[in-house]
Amino acid sequence: MTQAGDGRIGPLQRRVLTSSFIGWMFDGFETSTLILVGGAAIASLIPNAGPDEVRLSIGTALSATLAGWAVGGVIGSILADYVGRKKMLMISIAGYCAFTALTAASYSIGALITLRFLTGLFLGSEWSTGTALVAETWPDHARAKALGVMQSGYGFGFFLAAGLWLLIQPLGPEAWRLMFVIGVLPAIALIYIRREVGESKLWQEAAAERRSASIKRDFTVIELLQDREARSRAIATLVMAAVTVSVFYAISALTGPFIGAIAAKEGRHAATWASISALVYNAGAIVGYISAGFLAEALGRKRYMSCVFGGAILSGILMYLAPPALLPSLIAVFILGIFTLGVFSWMPIYLPELFATRIRATASGVVFNLGRLVAFPLPVLTAFIFSSLGGYQPTVLALTCLYFLSLAALYFLPETKNTHLPN
Repeated sequence: MTQAGDGRIGPLQRRVLTSSFIGWMFDGFETSTLILVGGAAIASLIPNAGPDEVRLSIGTALSATLAGWAVGGVIGSILADYVGRKKMLMISIAGYCAFTALTAASYSIGALITLRFLTGLFLGSEWSTGTALVAETWPDHARAKALGVMQSGYGFGFFLAAGLWLLIQPLGPEAWRLMFVIGVLPAIALIYIRREVGESKLWQEAAAERRSASIKRDFTVIELLQDREARSRAIATLVMAAVTVSVFYAISALTGPFIGAIAAKEGRHAATWASISALVYNAGAIVGYISAGFLAEALGRKRYMSCVFGGAILSGILMYLAPPALLPSLIAVFILGIFTLGVFSWMPIYLPELFATRIRATASGVVFNLGRLVAFPLPVLTAFIFSSLGGYQPTVLALTCLYFLSLAALYFLPETKNTHLPN
């Protein structure tokens, strides 16, 4: 059975990537379901709600998901450094499946928001755990590509949700509940993970070394904060993560209604084209995800990130300048998908290469999930930004300009191409 240090890719690596991909794909499915069905859910739970109330309710539910994701992700990633990557991967999948099922039975907007928070607790820990497991199992020369493929699972999950919603939406005003019922399916993957997926050898070696030396370890967050280099890297990447998360969630919540309104003006069915826009957006994201590993290997990590952060700003300018017609708007949405959702691949590729094994999951999880905690008010604030700036296109432009902060933070970080994972 090959390990990361062997330089070969064998059954172990493929099984680890498959399980992490499936878990992250259903994270994408589960998260995007709320974006897609939010309007129908609010209409069901709050009859006769006005447009502003609908936007505010959806934004609040998204913010609750982000807050839960942030809290649960930090806790879960810390536990992954103590109990192991595989165990936490299974716990996170089981948890979000359970609360996704309960979301389908929401009887009020308060219940929906509460259940979104609880679901987010488990969604958050899956990413950092799966990322650490893949990074520590795959060899150096293929690690970035494998993590780019893993990250693409989120796009495929979003794509799957949008496609299913096209089919399920005509079933009636309560059809949105079926989307959350479908989110229970990854529970089946737990059987596969338990039987076929091994634990990270790097984590096992680090844990065994501490036990044999009878070393009492500090709390992993304390270790992260006490290490000056790790602390500075965490702060810089936290800025980048907060921008990445903020821009995506705000734009994704507004894009469907924008495209739907354009379609209605052209005499087309608004809800159908709003769903199609989600497919287009995530098709672009999948291009960004899968290409990320190849670009990071060819250009280097920092140059790759500079290109995609700059591309995000340019995609916002393109959307601002796009004429309000269906075809050019959808082309601009596709490009937005590459650079405002596909851009997420920088995190699984780059973060594991910055931190030592003993705190890798903790550091990656803290950065990825605290980014959500910083960003969680933005979906609510976006409703007000939308009104203040006068519409979707100027709002998108303003949001993508946040990537200037990411470019500034990137200046303070090292290049990690062609390096082994820190021990």
